[in-house]
Amino acid sequence: MKFILGTKQNMTQLFDEEGRVHPVTVLKTSPMVVTQVKTEGKDGYDAVQVGFGTRSPRRINKAQKGQMKDLGSFQYLREISGVKDSSIGENINPELTPGEKVEVSAISKSKGFQGVVKRHGFHGGPRSHGQKHSEREPGSIGAGGYQRVFKGTRMAGRMGGDRVTVKNLTVISYDKTTGELCIRGAIPGRRGTLVEVRA
Repeated sequence: MKFILGTKQNMTQLFDEEGRVHPVTVLKTSPMVVTQVKTEGKDGYDAVQVGFGTRSPRRINKAQKGQMKDLGSFQYLREISGVKDSSIGENINPELTPGEKVEVSAISKSKGFQGVVKRHGFHGGPRSHGQKHSEREPGSIGAGGYQRVFKGTRMAGRMGGDRVTVKNLTVISYDKTTGELCIRGAIPGRRGTLVEVRA
């Protein structure tokens, strides 16, 4: 399994050789460094922990500095399960080919406290027939006879900020020298969001 970490940059459009336009999301990637190796015998499963991005050494706590030693100051640490035969300090930079299908995970944009129209797509109340301020209200939330509101009833509340996975996206281009990865379609998150790409 190929695993790449990147940060979301922006959306744009690219043309292929046949003149078709593709809406793409641009990700900035760089080689990942193996910071820890987990094995079946010691930890109960095979995995590697990788570091991605850079940050000031002053922002790293002492426990992480002790673990990283001379590997560097990483902004993110992520674990890749099912990987064997890796060594600490090894650089991982998989190659993706145009046309390859990938699966992408990221944290979606946080939108704060939102009403039912935006959060769940309710149509609100009627705009006529004596109604006054009910355009975006949820309407009835009860069930006759039970005298209570059922658990799970869709209401206003915190929206966004969830881990979202989008499957079956297509790689349009990947420049290994600059680290620019262009994936067709929209990817969750704002600019600068950490994105996990699996192929």
